[in-house]
Amino acid sequence: MTDLERSIEMDALSLTYADGTQAVEDVTLSVPQGEFFGFLGPNGAGKTTTIKVLATLLEPTSGTVEVNGFDVVRDRTAVRASIGYMAQETSIDTELTARENLMFACDAYGVARDDRARRIADLLNLVDLADVADTPAGNFSGGMKKRLDAATALVHDPDLVFLDEPTTGLDPQARNRLWEYFRRINAGGTTVFLTTQYLEEADHLCDRLAVIRDGRIVADGAPDELKRRVGGDILELEVGGDRAESAGEPVDAAADIVRETAAVEPSATVETTDDAIRITARDAGDLGPDVLLALRDADVPVTGFDVTEPTLDDVFLAIAGDSADGLDETTETVDAAATEEASGVDAAATEETSGDTETGATEEDDNAVQGTEVEA
Repeated sequence: MTDLERSIEMDALSLTYADGTQAVEDVTLSVPQGEFFGFLGPNGAGKTTTIKVLATLLEPTSGTVEVNGFDVVRDRTAVRASIGYMAQETSIDTELTARENLMFACDAYGVARDDRARRIADLLNLVDLADVADTPAGNFSGGMKKRLDAATALVHDPDLVFLDEPTTGLDPQARNRLWEYFRRINAGGTTVFLTTQYLEEADHLCDRLAVIRDGRIVADGAPDELKRRVGGDILELEVGGDRAESAGEPVDAAADIVRETAAVEPSATVETTDDAIRITARDAGDLGPDVLLALRDADVPVTGFDVTEPTLDDVFLAIAGDSADGLDETTETVDAAATEEASGVDAAATEETSGDTETGATEEDDNAVQGTEVEA
């Protein structure tokens, strides 16, 4: 492993596709060595495009990007030798055994022959596949295939590993097992760059997060810091009653009563669901007695009461807004194409979608990430 302060340095990164679609715009981001970093955003926001630039599969239109101290344009071979990449879809050969898949990865990445047996044994133990090392991967469950895929990305002991939605489609038990392996990798000093659809996953694993929306970074910080930015704790009340029902909209009427309560600070937000009121405020728990008293005096009984901290789901909805549900169709299509490319990185004959565009990425680039051009 290299002794670097920063694994990733991006300064004003922008990428525009040949059809004029700007997938990433003016992204500046720094990831320290050894950090477990999460990259979040709605579908089509530019997550996979950014990873493909970092992995040298796409060339930026403008800006500078360094990975492990190497420029992604000038030093592509050095970048590829220093990173591991786990795409959304597994790239293992199901006709080969677990051991044979790892041996193939060692060949591809140029792992020294004297180190291969030890490295393969260590990785099989890391991902709990030592007992099935000589079983064809086609017999494995989805979770086992994902674990083997993670191991193949680590055979050359990379300084930085990209995990592009690695647990998509797994059941909770299999997902939790992968979480543990990722923690072990990071604890050993490897920088981890994670994109995920599961906000709980990011909350549990990541030291720091960045949220990208419409190709731009809109927030970054530690999970707890981002939660605090939402506005504090959440007081949720389930309500009913004659006063509320007389207005025709029980919850809305009760929410109006809550808003009129002097104790509710001006910066607080009061929202409604079908049967509840959500108050978000820095001291939401302290508001409880006054709010309950105001509702009681208005003959609005409270049938449920709960105080919780914000979750990353709350952060995501607050930051990503409507784009989490209604995406620009063109952007979504472009990022879907990039996702398809990323999942095929390990296929020797993958054709780069933007190979004929101004980005300058080629089929040769895909093969190089797999390791066919990587030197030990």
